Amino acid sequence: MNIFRNLIGRVWHDPNAAEVVKISEGQLYLVRSGTVRGARECIYNDAMATIRRVASVEHNFQLVVTRVYEEGDQELLEDEEETDEERVFLISEELEFRSTTSEEDPCFVWRDLDGDVDEFYEFVAPGTNAPTRAFFETCMYRAMYERKYRKSADDTADADLQEFIRLPPSEKDKGKAIESVAPTEPMPTTASTSATTAPAPTTTAPAPATEDPNAKVLVAHPAELHLWDLDQGFFVKHADVTAKIAQHASTGPFDYWLLVTTDEGPLLAHRVTSDMNQRWALKMLAFTWNYVSDTGSQSSWCLRFETSEAYEQFQMLFSRALWESLNNYSWEKAKAEEQAYVLSSQVQDVEMQDVEDEEEDEEDVAKELDKSDEESDSETETEPEPEEEGGPPPLGKGQRNSQLTVGYKGDRSYVVRGGNIGVFAHTGDNAVKYHATIAHLETPKGKEFAPKHVMLHDQDTKMVLMNPGAPNSLFSLDIERGKITTPQQTIIGASHNALFRIDPRMSGNKMVDSQYKQYVSKNQFSGVATTESGKLAVASEKGDIRLFDSIGKNAKTALPPLGDPIIGVDVTANGRWIVATTKTYLLLIDTLIGEGRYTGQLGFDRSFPANAKPIPRRLQLRAEHVAYMEHSVAFSPARFNMGEGQEENAIVTSTGQYVVAWDFAKVKRGQLDKYEIKKYEDFVVQDNFKFGDDKEIIVALQNDVLAVNKKSLKRPTRASIATPRKSLRSRSNIVNAPY
Repeated sequence: MNIFRNLIGRVWHDPNAAEVVKISEGQLYLVRSGTVRGARECIYNDAMATIRRVASVEHNFQLVVTRVYEEGDQELLEDEEETDEERVFLISEELEFRSTTSEEDPCFVWRDLDGDVDEFYEFVAPGTNAPTRAFFETCMYRAMYERKYRKSADDTADADLQEFIRLPPSEKDKGKAIESVAPTEPMPTTASTSATTAPAPTTTAPAPATEDPNAKVLVAHPAELHLWDLDQGFFVKHADVTAKIAQHASTGPFDYWLLVTTDEGPLLAHRVTSDMNQRWALKMLAFTWNYVSDTGSQSSWCLRFETSEAYEQFQMLFSRALWESLNNYSWEKAKAEEQAYVLSSQVQDVEMQDVEDEEEDEEDVAKELDKSDEESDSETETEPEPEEEGGPPPLGKGQRNSQLTVGYKGDRSYVVRGGNIGVFAHTGDNAVKYHATIAHLETPKGKEFAPKHVMLHDQDTKMVLMNPGAPNSLFSLDIERGKITTPQQTIIGASHNALFRIDPRMSGNKMVDSQYKQYVSKNQFSGVATTESGKLAVASEKGDIRLFDSIGKNAKTALPPLGDPIIGVDVTANGRWIVATTKTYLLLIDTLIGEGRYTGQLGFDRSFPANAKPIPRRLQLRAEHVAYMEHSVAFSPARFNMGEGQEENAIVTSTGQYVVAWDFAKVKRGQLDKYEIKKYEDFVVQDNFKFGDDKEIIVALQNDVLAVNKKSLKRPTRASIATPRKSLRSRSNIVNAPY
């Protein structure tokens, strides 16, 4: 490779040469293994591949594949809102770049770090001669060397670059090589700068925890501090630092801070809370989190530790500090099994156990894909303008859509709008249409009210309403008549400390004595979900979850709280999976007992062994994606898709202006951050799948109601998340800003 030394020297150090080397003709493919989706998808039929230097970050380069248009093609795209003209990859050894051949044509292959575990890119360059191919490879390996060692590659010998050269796998080993394309918990690739190029700290007051003489540092380890660059789309190293967790004694025994310092002084002081949206990645020894400034701007930070021992100790102490701050309770007083349950919820690199491989008939799946490709993913804003004849009545001053409930039968959705309920019909083409308004809700005594909670009942013929002015009563709305009546079927209810069944047909006290359970303490129950057979999952504002086989008995399983209030809970029809919603993450729990006397049964029917509680998994947005949002994460209650005889395969929720959906099959395989997202101009109030349909999502915005095909949700990128603006460039003055 040293035969190119003189040529490389001329382009590598030319300050006017942004491009180091270019292959002008080729095709870009996305390649998948072991899937019926299509082993090879053409991304660009005509493209060029370029190695560019990152001007703002020393020793960093990008591999850029750009679509090449034929004459006249570009004009056809001028009217499109968004075009996909290039793919950019930060060059690092994590790409696992290698050179091979495809049908005897030169070919370059690298991992898709943001894709699924079986996906990688392939750039085929027919007609490229051997010297050009070798020169391109050499430049890739030099770029990897400079990024890893943060120094010039000028003095390298061929042997120094050997560690980055990956030989193409033999046919025998090709499957294994493809399976290892991506880690189970991929971290965004990070960029580095020397300490001298880091932004200078601003002059601010010292952090509260550092000026307290009684502050107790629980852990301190050397690490690298990185900041997500909004323009370039990767983490940029800020400095070599010491990462600490400190207890701020002057403000209480459970007030903890994450401190980041250098020899020159403190850089960051962030209070330990769930709003940090923390994530851990063992493979990268990395910890990422979000911070919201006083002005509301989001930033995403990353600490990378030098050793696995430092990473694990920091993770354990952070988890403990967060739990104590949320529960106002000493960690030492918690039971050993509770501590193990809490710590297991922070481990995000481990695949879930006892998940059967889902092998499907390739021909049937291919037909289904062909069918789905023909479906329209158009969205229709379904609420006509108020002045349109037959449309919904205009909202009163200050009123907004506040609740959504999707029907089980009759293809209807109902949206609470002040004291009215808007009825919307599902048209069957990924759209909803305004149907009617149930206006002027009032009690049997004629007093109007705006319902606080609503629930469809009696096979969608009735709706149960809660009047905030009468919190100890429930009202039943006959949907067909539009009148509040007396319900005829029983209802399960929960108060702050009791579970009960209501039978409206009974005289006097309408609670069924045999199905009533009251607790001495205030458990602050916040949500109830039932399985198809009537078993119950009950969550609380304290964060614990109880599983019952029936009302009136003790819980078969009690899962301890992580500390965050649970605002909603849902369960699959068979009771195998539970999803509980907190403000910043979803908690997914497998109720299958995996060991002990009752192996194979569910936690609704038997208790888990004390030393073998289920491992709760967090579903949350990646910190770098949140950095592009204009608000903090605040999830609405998450829901599984549901249907008679239909297995759940998706989870949907929303936060702010975004609808977010997870592929449940991927989640069960341990891919916890493989979600898709869609942004709206208005805030999303609530969303849910249409019953019996895993593709159509009904979305209630503050001022609108619509249906969206799940296919129109996109992989989270800057383009799909961020609000367009003149500059998303990261700001140096956010360093030290929290003080």
